Amino acid sequence: MRRTVKWIRALSVALAVTAAGAAPAQAAQRPVPGVAWQAKATGSDARFRGLAAVSRSTAWAAGTKGTVLLTRDGGGHWRDVSPPGAGALEFRDVEAFDARHAVVLAIGEGEASRIFRTADGGAHWAESFRNTDPRAFYDCLAFFDHRHGIALGDPVDGRFRVLATADGGRTWRLLPPAGMPAAQPGEAAFAASGQCVVTSGARNAWIATGGGAASRVLHSADRGRTWTAAATLIPAGDPARGVFALAFRGGRGLAVGGDYRAGQPSEHAAAVSADGGRSWRAADEPPAAYRSGVAWLPRGRATAVAVGPTGSEITTDGGRTWRGFDTGSYDTVACAPDGGCWAAGEKGRAARLGAAPRPQGSGR
Repeated sequence: MRRTVKWIRALSVALAVTAAGAAPAQAAQRPVPGVAWQAKATGSDARFRGLAAVSRSTAWAAGTKGTVLLTRDGGGHWRDVSPPGAGALEFRDVEAFDARHAVVLAIGEGEASRIFRTADGGAHWAESFRNTDPRAFYDCLAFFDHRHGIALGDPVDGRFRVLATADGGRTWRLLPPAGMPAAQPGEAAFAASGQCVVTSGARNAWIATGGGAASRVLHSADRGRTWTAAATLIPAGDPARGVFALAFRGGRGLAVGGDYRAGQPSEHAAAVSADGGRSWRAADEPPAAYRSGVAWLPRGRATAVAVGPTGSEITTDGGRTWRGFDTGSYDTVACAPDGGCWAAGEKGRAARLGAAPRPQGSGR
């Protein structure tokens, strides 16, 4: 606890100094002093797009080649807890309640989309859902509490699909499509970071979309039974563009995305909402490029982190302006209630957010 408090204080001071001294036109490019991703070797070469932060010491990562890893010592050691026989599956999301209970989602058409659950830290897994509709493709999942959760699938017959569980992921049922607004032509969700569907509180959920004429955020206030849609200003109109990730804290929402193709511009890669996702405004100073993951820091009312293949940014004003602090490649980010924030990505990359080392000779 003492180390956690010390780090939070250091981070807060660094961010305050940065915000006070930054020139607005350079905000998205100038590094943030005192903030850094601290790499944690995983011993894996999988690409991790699924990430669950339980605490500063405990995190789960899920990725390619059916890989699921678990650390319980702050990333010092990672244990391979992959489901047996899952090597051909692509895990894109993991939701964990503690070091023993977790649910992972594999993506793909038809039976490639599956959900597994463990109650003993990955020693044993049970397959709790296997998609049997060849038209369906599931992207991500989220939980409201230890029992209630939903999983999102791309549109079938013109509407997004939503699965629901009321027993912690042991069983799933398809919710009626009548409460879902019609999808735009080409509209879909992106299985990029496990954040294309997110929750806040006991009943609220949001879906991020792209690919259609406009990028949208869909909101449900009844655990996925009925939804309303709102357009964002993040560009879409192409299968590679749209909103890739969401983060909500109460009614305050963040959306990040852009164009995931390397070298393509993403001038408007972030948007903010102050009314629970009913309306969105573009960030005044967005991230420098496409971003696939975003998370609120739990100990700062207006502080959040966004990550992507070309770097990471932090905001201290609720998403209006973003400042770069790292140029490494990460696909997803998650923060735990105790303040521990984690990131993961390609080539087995994993890291935890901390204070950057002081240059030699800079004093205490």
